[in-house]
Amino acid sequence: MAASPAGVSGFYKVLGVVALVGAAALIYMVKKPKDVSIPANVAVLAADTAGFRGYLLGSDSAAVEVSEYADFQCPACQEFETVQFPSVRQQLIETGRVRWRYRDFPLAQHVHSRVASHAAACANDQGKYWELHALLYQHQSEWFGKRDASGSFRQYARDAGLDVPAYDTCMQSAKYAGRIQASVDEGTKLGVGSTPSFLIGGRLYMGSLSSDSLRALVLALSAKPAP
Repeated sequence: MAASPAGVSGFYKVLGVVALVGAAALIYMVKKPKDVSIPANVAVLAADTAGFRGYLLGSDSAAVEVSEYADFQCPACQEFETVQFPSVRQQLIETGRVRWRYRDFPLAQHVHSRVASHAAACANDQGKYWELHALLYQHQSEWFGKRDASGSFRQYARDAGLDVPAYDTCMQSAKYAGRIQASVDEGTKLGVGSTPSFLIGGRLYMGSLSSDSLRALVLALSAKPAP
């Protein structure tokens, strides 16, 4: 018995839908960013640190430099960044009292931390380091427990206004693995064992500091009179 025209038409409609779904799935798989991993304990080359000593904010002529050793996946670092740092930036950095130096110190137990640090380094290539730095901390609770957080980081890169294809290329290259390791090595040599830690006036302070505590330390070291 021959199939009815309606039956044939329905068959081809189903076949067309299946083909479209298959094509969409193929396009998704091709365009989907690959999972990103950043190797740890790599050999640090001279090129990894040439001309780079950290991510800096503030005046070159500031009387005091504060080095922060931190981990993007560390809850205490997130609290410092979102609660204390806005006051630190307003009272100490923007007033010219402090030169702030951020150093990556990804902890071994935080599986996404090196990828986050590398994402921020790739943002730095496009002049957007501090924008992505802020987004990574602000949204830490969203990506903290994911199996793979690289997709979240890519979305934050888009939100920060980055050229996403260039960001993707940078992330896949893992070209800043040595820079991150050099930062870890520096902190370890100084005695950093937890995050956040702060190097101020040659002394290491481990644990989150309040903006008031930081201001008191800076004023004690600064030759400038208090306002």
